[in-house]
Amino acid sequence: MSREPYRLRELFFRHVGQTSPSPLGFEIQRAEGVFMYGPGSKRYIDLVSGVSVSNVGHSNPEVVEAVREQAGKYMHLMVYGEIVQQPQVEHAKLLADVLPDPLEVVYYVNSGSEANEAALKLAKRKTGRTEIISCYNSYHGSTHGVLSLMGSETFKSSFRPLLPDVNHISFNSFPDLEKITGRTAAVIIEPVQGEGGVILPAEGYLEALRERCTKTGTVLIFDEIQTGFGRCGKLFACIRWKVVPDIITLAKALGGGMPLGAFVASAELMSLWQTNPVLGHITTFGGHPVSCAAALAALRILLREDWVEEAGRKGEIYKSELEVHPAVKEIRQAGLILAVDLGDSEAAGKIIPLLLEEGIMSDWFLFNPTSFRIAPPLSITDEEIMMSLEGIKRALDRL
Repeated sequence: MSREPYRLRELFFRHVGQTSPSPLGFEIQRAEGVFMYGPGSKRYIDLVSGVSVSNVGHSNPEVVEAVREQAGKYMHLMVYGEIVQQPQVEHAKLLADVLPDPLEVVYYVNSGSEANEAALKLAKRKTGRTEIISCYNSYHGSTHGVLSLMGSETFKSSFRPLLPDVNHISFNSFPDLEKITGRTAAVIIEPVQGEGGVILPAEGYLEALRERCTKTGTVLIFDEIQTGFGRCGKLFACIRWKVVPDIITLAKALGGGMPLGAFVASAELMSLWQTNPVLGHITTFGGHPVSCAAALAALRILLREDWVEEAGRKGEIYKSELEVHPAVKEIRQAGLILAVDLGDSEAAGKIIPLLLEEGIMSDWFLFNPTSFRIAPPLSITDEEIMMSLEGIKRALDRL
């Protein structure tokens, strides 16, 4: 075996699968709160939160302790749904308590993609129909089934054939709601489009969507994988906009930094997994007890602290400070997720490395090439916000 002294970064490029020709590729040695630290203690303020995962901050002591304690008791025991496991039960009860009725039964899975895959299956099982409708510029995951929902042909064309009978509507288009008919099994939608560049629902749109789905007997699925757990200023977007879906899908911040996905529905709807066929959806690692312990700790933190209620105010600080900069054309905000639109894809492409040089970790949007993202942990303080704003402004001045 060669003893050539490769550095960690070199081994990363040699042995870890890459998803783009130019990954960021910088090394992080530890993370705490809103900060990530590289070699030589180089510090970055995280304005991505692992794409809205680290809502309670990196290495939150309560989450870390919950993981440590549960790992000392037991880890994987049996495929999901066969054994009573305390972390699952306690978290499911608390989650059901904070979601609107009739969302009361939780099915745990491994990821957001799997949550959406299973939700679509459940909708087909409920309705006996085949058509699925999603929105242009939506993102629901990259596995084969939910890839079919993506409105961008760029990401799909190399993998066809995909799931049949999938159609698309334009987000916020009231006339497009007429495309939902008696043959539509499900409409799956992000209440706020994330990768579309933080596109908020128009007044009355989600209510009209709910009404149309009810009228046609269509299952309405809210993908709250990115909007959930306080990101939009309420614990869930369905609470903020007062529209209750038939199924809500969750992941990202759900696990407090640990991998976990789930979907929640009524007891009646969820019971359909048990027959025709039995074991309608099964998963080995879904609801892993260590992940559920972390999820329980994270949810308790969000319910105790004022971070969710403060998300809108904190987001407004970013908006008011940046919208006056001459390089900024528009800012779209939903709580503590913002798209800073520079109006030019070339400028947006340049800003990410400039931000890194200023010690700011940001990211772009899959379907909005003119904007960059601000979505820090909800735990960020006003002082840390102002610190990050100084770096953002310096980067914008350098464009």
